[in-house]
Amino acid sequence: MSVLVTGGAGYIGSHVVRLLQERGDQVVVVDDLSTGERDRIGEASLAVIDLARDDSVEKLAAAMGEHGVQSVIHIAAKKQVGESVKRPAWYYHQNVGGTANLLQAMEQAGVSKMMFSSSAATYGMPDVPEGTLLDEDVTPSPINPYGESKLACEWMIRAAGTAYGLRSVNLRYFNVAGAGWPDLGDPGVFNLIPIALQALTSGRQPSVFGNDYPTPDGTCIRDYVHVLDLADAHLAALDYLDRDDQPYDVFNVGTGHGASVTKVLDQIAGSTSLEVTPTVAERRPGDPATLVADVSRIESTLGWKATNDLAAIVDSAWRAWQH
Repeated sequence: MSVLVTGGAGYIGSHVVRLLQERGDQVVVVDDLSTGERDRIGEASLAVIDLARDDSVEKLAAAMGEHGVQSVIHIAAKKQVGESVKRPAWYYHQNVGGTANLLQAMEQAGVSKMMFSSSAATYGMPDVPEGTLLDEDVTPSPINPYGESKLACEWMIRAAGTAYGLRSVNLRYFNVAGAGWPDLGDPGVFNLIPIALQALTSGRQPSVFGNDYPTPDGTCIRDYVHVLDLADAHLAALDYLDRDDQPYDVFNVGTGHGASVTKVLDQIAGSTSLEVTPTVAERRPGDPATLVADVSRIESTLGWKATNDLAAIVDSAWRAWQH
């Protein structure tokens, strides 16, 4: 199969590309290299294209035709919540506009299958009992432009299915971390584990934003999924598009188990042998106490299940950090 992966030179995308290559698929990477790195994609073909530019439609369609692309895995996006609050119009232009251009190119090139990387940010702060696992039937209500842009892309992709028969599936990621290989570690320092590792290896202590939440230890609980498990879910979702029966077009990707900020920091201390004594800061606005995925749909429908626990995630992140 010939697969085009947008954002394939980035953190998550490079893991997806490597797994596709290992199973023998032909891979074409589209990336503007604003955060991705060329040396992460191995022997895959690379087209340096900014999806949000007006001229990207023709370039994308040409790349699809040249390489006989049959399916698209769409990962490329801007993804920092705080940045999206400061630059909302730009986030919509990049994420929604880029996806619109990609969809037009796919229609022009006759490519009819898309796997879209969505986000648990589409749920926002759901009005469910505290501690409830979030399933895909919870009404999305994003609270920032990033989450809104991801939900808008889901709507647009679904509308393309109605309009001209696009077969699509959306994966709503929870908290992604770790590294499948030491050379594919997370290059960004925006999430808890890399933020803590950067602080600790610089002689500082990480901060905990609030320790008075209604959780067992007072800190926020999140569902952490290993990036290699997540990449494997992409392949399962891509194969799902070839099935005659497709009862759902949205799947959560997580473990179904939560870990508090304190628990994650304790695991970092155990994995690194560094002393971790975090400082406590004020709560951040918009942080729900608990966000944990209900993963029963993806397990029963795609046969996918995460296999790496928190210790494996942190151990792999630490190895990659030292690489």
